[in-house]
Amino acid sequence: MTGKLVLENLKHRPMRSLLSILLIGVPVTLILCLVGLSHGFIEDSQRRARGVGADVVIRPKGSSLLSLGYSMPSQMVEYFAKQPHVVIATGVVNATVEGVTLGATGVDLPVFDKMSGGFVFKDGGPFQDTNDVIISDYYAGQHNHHVGDKIKLLNQEWRVSGIMESGKLSHIVLPITSMQAAKGDPEKVSQIYLKLDNPANAKAVVQSLTHQPELEDYPIYPMEEFTSALSVNNIPALKGFTIVIMGIGVVIGFAVVCLSMYMAVLQRTREIGILKSLGGSKGFILSIILVEALMLGVGGTILGVLLSYGAYWLIHTLVPASFPMIIVYEWWPIAGAITLVATLLGALYPGLSAAAHDPIEALAYE
Repeated sequence: MTGKLVLENLKHRPMRSLLSILLIGVPVTLILCLVGLSHGFIEDSQRRARGVGADVVIRPKGSSLLSLGYSMPSQMVEYFAKQPHVVIATGVVNATVEGVTLGATGVDLPVFDKMSGGFVFKDGGPFQDTNDVIISDYYAGQHNHHVGDKIKLLNQEWRVSGIMESGKLSHIVLPITSMQAAKGDPEKVSQIYLKLDNPANAKAVVQSLTHQPELEDYPIYPMEEFTSALSVNNIPALKGFTIVIMGIGVVIGFAVVCLSMYMAVLQRTREIGILKSLGGSKGFILSIILVEALMLGVGGTILGVLLSYGAYWLIHTLVPASFPMIIVYEWWPIAGAITLVATLLGALYPGLSAAAHDPIEALAYE
Protein backbone atom coordinates (compact mmCIF):
# COMPACT_ATOMS: atom_id res chain seq x y z
CA MET A 1 0.00 0.00 0.00
CA THR A 2 2.66 2.50 1.04
CA GLY A 3 4.94 1.56 -1.84
CA LYS A 4 2.17 1.92 -4.40
CA LEU A 5 1.22 5.36 -3.05
CA VAL A 6 4.87 6.47 -3.18
CA LEU A 7 5.34 5.22 -6.77
CA GLU A 8 2.18 6.98 -7.90
CA ASN A 9 3.30 10.21 -6.22
CA LEU A 10 6.69 10.02 -7.98
CA LYS A 11 5.06 9.25 -11.34
CA HIS A 12 2.51 12.02 -10.92
CA ARG A 13 5.24 14.68 -10.89
CA PRO A 14 8.05 13.14 -12.99
CA MET A 15 9.98 16.38 -13.59
CA ARG A 16 10.22 17.18 -9.88
CA SER A 17 11.24 13.58 -9.14
CA LEU A 18 13.91 13.53 -11.85
CA LEU A 19 15.34 16.90 -10.80
CA SER A 20 15.47 15.76 -7.17
CA ILE A 21 17.30 12.55 -8.18
CA LEU A 22 19.73 14.58 -10.32
CA LEU A 23 20.49 17.06 -7.53
CA ILE A 24 20.99 14.22 -5.05
CA GLY A 25 23.23 12.40 -7.55
CA VAL A 26 25.58 15.38 -7.96
CA PRO A 27 27.11 15.22 -4.44
CA VAL A 28 27.40 11.42 -4.78
CA THR A 29 29.40 12.00 -7.97
CA LEU A 30 31.54 14.62 -6.21
CA ILE A 31 32.36 12.22 -3.38
CA LEU A 32 33.16 9.30 -5.68
CA CYS A 33 35.25 11.46 -8.03
CA LEU A 34 37.25 12.97 -5.19
CA VAL A 35 37.89 9.55 -3.66
CA GLY A 36 38.76 8.15 -7.10
CA LEU A 37 41.22 10.96 -7.77
CA SER A 38 42.89 10.75 -4.38
CA HIS A 39 43.28 6.97 -4.58
CA GLY A 40 44.36 7.26 -8.21
CA PHE A 41 47.11 9.74 -7.34
CA ILE A 42 48.37 7.52 -4.53
CA GLU A 43 48.29 4.29 -6.56
CA ASP A 44 49.98 6.02 -9.50
CA SER A 45 52.72 7.33 -7.18
CA GLN A 46 53.19 3.88 -5.63
CA ARG A 47 53.40 2.17 -9.02
CA ARG A 48 55.91 4.67 -10.39
CA ALA A 49 58.04 4.47 -7.21
CA ARG A 50 58.12 0.66 -7.31
CA GLY A 51 59.03 0.83 -11.01
CA VAL A 52 62.35 2.47 -10.10
CA GLY A 53 63.69 -0.88 -8.89
CA ALA A 54 65.33 0.61 -5.78
CA ASP A 55 65.38 -0.95 -2.31
CA VAL A 56 66.04 2.23 -0.28
CA VAL A 57 65.06 5.85 -0.83
CA ILE A 58 66.68 8.91 0.81
CA ARG A 59 64.80 12.20 1.06
CA PRO A 60 66.28 15.67 1.85
CA LYS A 61 66.35 17.12 5.35
CA GLY A 62 62.99 18.46 6.53
CA SER A 63 61.01 16.82 3.71
CA SER A 64 57.95 14.59 4.03
CA LEU A 65 56.70 11.76 1.82
CA LEU A 66 55.28 13.98 -0.93
CA SER A 67 56.86 17.35 -0.24
CA LEU A 68 58.56 19.24 -3.07
CA GLY A 69 61.08 22.05 -3.09
CA TYR A 70 63.67 20.32 -0.91
CA SER A 71 67.10 19.25 -2.16
CA MET A 72 70.43 17.84 -1.03
CA PRO A 73 74.00 17.89 -2.39
CA SER A 74 74.50 15.63 -5.39
CA GLN A 75 77.88 14.56 -3.92
CA MET A 76 75.90 12.43 -1.46
CA VAL A 77 75.15 9.98 -4.28
CA GLU A 78 78.81 8.92 -4.33
CA TYR A 79 78.84 8.67 -0.54
CA PHE A 80 75.87 6.30 -0.51
CA ALA A 81 77.29 4.27 -3.40
CA LYS A 82 80.25 3.32 -1.15
CA GLN A 83 78.08 2.03 1.70
CA PRO A 84 77.92 -1.73 2.48
CA HIS A 85 75.41 -3.76 0.43
CA VAL A 86 74.79 -0.85 -2.00
CA VAL A 87 75.18 -1.95 -5.62
CA ILE A 88 73.83 1.13 -7.40
CA ALA A 89 73.09 4.66 -6.16
CA THR A 90 71.48 7.34 -8.27
CA GLY A 91 70.01 10.77 -7.63
CA VAL A 92 67.01 12.36 -9.34
CA VAL A 93 65.75 15.93 -9.58
CA ASN A 94 62.02 16.62 -9.34
CA ALA A 95 60.06 19.67 -10.48
CA THR A 96 56.39 20.46 -11.07
CA VAL A 97 55.53 21.42 -14.64
CA GLU A 98 51.72 21.72 -14.59
CA GLY A 99 50.29 23.13 -11.37
CA VAL A 100 50.83 20.62 -8.56
CA THR A 101 49.38 17.60 -10.32
CA LEU A 102 52.14 16.78 -12.79
CA GLY A 103 55.89 16.72 -12.35
CA ALA A 104 59.05 16.05 -14.34
CA THR A 105 62.10 14.13 -13.17
CA GLY A 106 65.74 14.50 -14.17
CA VAL A 107 67.75 11.26 -14.26
CA ASP A 108 71.20 9.92 -15.04
CA LEU A 109 69.75 7.59 -17.68
CA PRO A 110 72.53 4.94 -17.96
CA VAL A 111 72.62 4.46 -14.17
CA PHE A 112 68.84 4.55 -13.88
CA ASP A 113 68.54 1.90 -16.63
CA LYS A 114 70.84 -0.43 -14.67
CA MET A 115 68.74 0.05 -11.54
CA SER A 116 65.26 -0.22 -13.06
CA GLY A 117 65.79 -2.29 -16.18
CA GLY A 118 65.14 0.72 -18.39
CA PHE A 119 62.02 2.27 -19.84
CA VAL A 120 59.78 0.32 -22.20
CA PHE A 121 59.51 2.52 -25.28
CA LYS A 122 56.38 2.54 -27.42
CA ASP A 123 58.01 4.92 -29.88
CA GLY A 124 61.42 6.55 -30.21
CA GLY A 125 64.12 5.90 -27.64
CA PRO A 126 66.57 7.35 -25.06
CA PHE A 127 68.00 10.87 -24.98
CA GLN A 128 70.13 11.83 -27.95
CA ASP A 129 70.91 15.35 -26.76
CA THR A 130 70.80 17.45 -23.59
CA ASN A 131 67.53 19.10 -24.63
CA ASP A 132 65.69 15.80 -25.22
CA VAL A 133 62.75 14.59 -23.12
CA ILE A 134 61.09 11.21 -22.65
CA ILE A 135 57.35 11.29 -21.96
CA SER A 136 54.84 8.62 -20.96
CA ASP A 137 52.12 7.36 -23.28
CA TYR A 138 49.54 8.98 -20.95
CA TYR A 139 51.18 12.39 -21.22
CA ALA A 140 51.66 12.00 -24.98
CA GLY A 141 47.98 11.14 -25.42
CA GLN A 142 46.89 13.98 -23.14
CA HIS A 143 48.75 16.59 -25.22
CA ASN A 144 48.81 14.76 -28.56
CA HIS A 145 52.62 14.72 -28.64
CA HIS A 146 54.74 12.52 -30.91
CA VAL A 147 58.43 11.68 -31.20
CA GLY A 148 60.27 14.68 -32.66
CA ASP A 149 57.74 17.23 -31.39
CA LYS A 150 58.92 20.31 -29.52
CA ILE A 151 57.34 20.90 -26.12
CA LYS A 152 57.82 23.71 -23.61
CA LEU A 153 58.66 22.79 -20.04
CA LEU A 154 60.37 24.77 -17.29
CA ASN A 155 60.47 27.86 -19.53
CA GLN A 156 62.48 26.21 -22.30
CA GLU A 157 61.90 24.02 -25.34
CA TRP A 158 62.59 20.27 -25.42
CA ARG A 159 62.47 17.66 -28.18
CA VAL A 160 60.53 14.45 -27.56
CA SER A 161 63.05 11.63 -28.10
CA GLY A 162 60.85 8.78 -26.87
CA ILE A 163 57.40 7.79 -25.63
CA MET A 164 57.55 5.22 -22.85
CA GLU A 165 55.04 2.93 -21.21
CA SER A 166 53.57 4.65 -18.15
CA GLY A 167 54.24 3.37 -14.64
CA LYS A 168 57.93 3.99 -13.99
CA LEU A 169 59.37 6.97 -12.07
CA SER A 170 57.57 9.86 -13.82
CA HIS A 171 55.40 10.90 -16.76
CA ILE A 172 58.14 13.30 -17.94
CA VAL A 173 61.84 12.42 -17.79
CA LEU A 174 64.75 14.77 -18.60
CA PRO A 175 68.57 14.48 -18.46
CA ILE A 176 69.58 15.25 -14.89
CA THR A 177 72.17 17.89 -15.81
CA SER A 178 69.63 19.70 -18.01
CA MET A 179 67.04 19.59 -15.22
CA GLN A 180 69.57 20.94 -12.68
CA ALA A 181 70.47 23.78 -15.06
CA ALA A 182 66.78 24.59 -15.70
CA LYS A 183 66.14 24.78 -11.95
CA GLY A 184 69.33 26.71 -11.23
CA ASP A 185 70.66 24.01 -8.85
CA PRO A 186 73.61 22.40 -10.66
CA GLU A 187 74.86 20.48 -7.62
CA LYS A 188 71.54 19.41 -6.06
CA VAL A 189 69.28 16.35 -6.22
CA SER A 190 65.74 15.89 -4.87
CA GLN A 191 65.94 12.22 -3.98
CA ILE A 192 68.47 9.37 -3.92
CA TYR A 193 67.66 5.74 -4.70
CA LEU A 194 69.77 2.78 -3.61
CA LYS A 195 69.72 -0.73 -5.09
CA LEU A 196 71.16 -3.35 -2.76
CA ASP A 197 72.82 -6.69 -3.30
CA ASN A 198 69.80 -8.27 -1.62
CA PRO A 199 66.43 -6.55 -0.98
CA ALA A 200 66.24 -8.39 2.33
CA ASN A 201 69.06 -6.16 3.60
CA ALA A 202 66.96 -2.98 3.19
CA LYS A 203 65.99 -2.58 6.85
CA ALA A 204 69.53 -3.31 8.06
CA VAL A 205 70.98 -0.76 5.62
CA VAL A 206 68.44 1.87 6.66
CA GLN A 207 69.19 1.25 10.33
CA SER A 208 72.92 1.54 9.67
CA LEU A 209 72.54 4.79 7.72
CA THR A 210 70.19 6.47 10.21
CA HIS A 211 72.67 5.80 13.02
CA GLN A 212 75.35 7.80 11.24
CA PRO A 213 75.46 11.27 12.90
CA GLU A 214 75.80 13.14 9.60
CA LEU A 215 72.62 11.44 8.26
CA GLU A 216 70.39 11.54 11.32
CA ASP A 217 68.21 14.38 9.93
CA TYR A 218 67.63 12.70 6.55
CA PRO A 219 64.41 10.68 6.07
CA ILE A 220 65.60 7.24 4.88
CA TYR A 221 63.08 4.49 4.08
CA PRO A 222 63.06 0.95 2.73
CA MET A 223 61.19 1.26 -0.57
CA GLU A 224 58.37 -1.06 0.53
CA GLU A 225 57.83 1.03 3.67
CA PHE A 226 57.96 4.24 1.62
CA THR A 227 55.34 3.08 -0.90
CA SER A 228 53.12 1.60 1.83
CA ALA A 229 53.15 4.94 3.64
CA LEU A 230 51.78 6.63 0.51
CA SER A 231 48.10 6.44 1.46
CA VAL A 232 45.15 8.83 1.62
CA ASN A 233 45.04 8.58 5.41
CA ASN A 234 48.68 9.75 5.69
CA ILE A 235 48.00 13.00 3.83
CA PRO A 236 46.17 15.27 6.31
CA ALA A 237 45.18 17.96 3.79
CA LEU A 238 43.63 15.40 1.43
CA LYS A 239 41.82 13.63 4.24
CA GLY A 240 40.40 16.94 5.50
CA PHE A 241 39.35 17.93 1.99
CA THR A 242 37.52 14.61 1.57
CA ILE A 243 35.63 15.20 4.82
CA VAL A 244 34.65 18.70 3.66
CA ILE A 245 33.33 17.38 0.33
CA MET A 246 31.33 14.68 2.15
CA GLY A 247 29.92 17.37 4.42
CA ILE A 248 28.89 19.39 1.39
CA GLY A 249 27.25 16.27 -0.04
CA VAL A 250 25.23 15.78 3.15
CA VAL A 251 24.13 19.43 3.17
CA ILE A 252 23.11 19.34 -0.51
CA GLY A 253 21.22 16.07 -0.09
CA PHE A 254 19.50 17.36 3.05
CA ALA A 255 18.51 20.67 1.44
CA VAL A 256 17.27 19.14 -1.84
CA VAL A 257 15.12 16.51 -0.15
CA CYS A 258 13.84 18.91 2.50
CA LEU A 259 12.72 21.40 -0.15
CA SER A 260 11.33 18.71 -2.45
CA MET A 261 9.38 16.96 0.30
CA TYR A 262 8.14 20.23 1.79
CA MET A 263 6.77 21.30 -1.60
CA ALA A 264 5.25 17.84 -2.03
CA VAL A 265 3.51 18.13 1.33
CA LEU A 266 2.06 21.54 0.37
CA GLN A 267 0.85 20.15 -2.96
CA ARG A 268 -0.75 17.12 -1.31
CA THR A 269 -2.49 18.79 1.58
CA ARG A 270 -5.92 17.62 0.44
CA GLU A 271 -4.58 14.13 -0.29
CA ILE A 272 -3.16 13.96 3.23
CA GLY A 273 -6.50 15.13 4.62
CA ILE A 274 -8.29 12.36 2.72
CA LEU A 275 -5.85 9.71 3.97
CA LYS A 276 -6.25 10.90 7.56
CA SER A 277 -10.05 11.01 7.28
CA LEU A 278 -9.93 7.40 6.05
CA GLY A 279 -8.07 6.40 9.20
CA GLY A 280 -4.46 6.97 8.15
CA SER A 281 -2.33 7.37 11.27
CA LYS A 282 0.44 9.93 11.78
CA GLY A 283 2.96 7.10 11.45
CA PHE A 284 1.44 6.04 8.13
CA ILE A 285 1.61 9.59 6.73
CA LEU A 286 5.18 9.99 7.97
CA SER A 287 6.18 6.64 6.45
CA ILE A 288 4.90 7.73 3.01
CA ILE A 289 7.10 10.85 3.06
CA LEU A 290 10.17 8.98 4.36
CA VAL A 291 9.82 6.11 1.88
CA GLU A 292 9.50 8.60 -0.98
CA ALA A 293 12.64 10.39 0.22
CA LEU A 294 14.39 7.02 0.52
CA MET A 295 13.52 6.14 -3.08
CA LEU A 296 14.79 9.51 -4.25
CA GLY A 297 18.01 8.89 -2.32
CA VAL A 298 18.45 5.44 -3.87
CA GLY A 299 17.81 6.87 -7.33
CA GLY A 300 20.27 9.70 -6.69
CA THR A 301 22.92 7.23 -5.48
CA ILE A 302 22.55 5.06 -8.59
CA LEU A 303 22.69 8.12 -10.83
CA GLY A 304 25.75 9.41 -8.93
CA VAL A 305 27.59 6.10 -9.50
CA LEU A 306 26.76 6.21 -13.22
CA LEU A 307 27.92 9.84 -13.45
CA SER A 308 31.19 8.92 -11.73
CA TYR A 309 31.85 6.45 -14.56
CA GLY A 310 31.21 9.28 -17.01
CA ALA A 311 33.66 11.50 -15.12
CA TYR A 312 36.22 8.66 -15.07
CA TRP A 313 35.94 8.20 -18.84
CA LEU A 314 36.20 11.96 -19.45
CA ILE A 315 39.24 12.41 -17.19
CA HIS A 316 40.98 9.29 -18.51
CA THR A 317 40.39 10.48 -22.08
CA LEU A 318 41.42 14.11 -21.63
CA VAL A 319 43.96 14.29 -18.76
CA PRO A 320 45.15 10.77 -17.81
CA ALA A 321 48.64 11.93 -16.74
CA SER A 322 47.53 14.94 -14.68
CA PHE A 323 44.54 13.29 -12.97
CA PRO A 324 44.92 9.49 -12.67
CA MET A 325 41.40 8.73 -11.42
CA ILE A 326 40.25 5.20 -10.58
CA ILE A 327 36.88 3.71 -9.60
CA VAL A 328 36.90 2.85 -5.88
CA TYR A 329 34.10 0.29 -5.52
CA GLU A 330 34.24 0.06 -1.72
CA TRP A 331 33.13 3.71 -1.55
CA TRP A 332 29.82 3.03 -3.31
CA PRO A 333 28.03 1.84 -0.12
CA ILE A 334 29.69 4.61 1.91
CA ALA A 335 28.52 7.33 -0.49
CA GLY A 336 25.09 5.67 -0.64
CA ALA A 337 24.80 5.55 3.16
CA ILE A 338 25.81 9.22 3.46
CA THR A 339 23.21 10.17 0.85
CA LEU A 340 20.39 8.10 2.38
CA VAL A 341 21.03 9.52 5.85
CA ALA A 342 20.97 13.05 4.41
CA THR A 343 17.75 12.42 2.48
CA LEU A 344 15.96 10.85 5.45
CA LEU A 345 17.00 13.74 7.69
CA GLY A 346 15.84 16.17 5.01
CA ALA A 347 12.45 14.45 4.80
CA LEU A 348 11.91 14.32 8.56
CA TYR A 349 10.55 17.86 9.05
CA PRO A 350 8.20 17.77 6.02
CA GLY A 351 7.05 14.32 7.11
CA LEU A 352 6.31 15.41 10.67
CA SER A 353 4.56 18.51 9.33
CA ALA A 354 2.36 16.36 7.08
CA ALA A 355 1.58 13.94 9.90
CA ALA A 356 0.49 16.86 12.13
CA HIS A 357 -2.05 18.24 9.61
CA ASP A 358 -5.59 18.55 10.91
CA PRO A 359 -7.77 16.47 8.55
CA ILE A 360 -10.61 19.05 8.53
CA GLU A 361 -8.25 21.90 7.61
CA ALA A 362 -6.50 19.71 5.05
CA LEU A 363 -9.75 18.81 3.33
CA ALA A 364 -10.70 22.49 3.16
CA TYR A 365 -7.31 23.44 1.66
CA GLU A 366 -7.34 24.86 -1.87
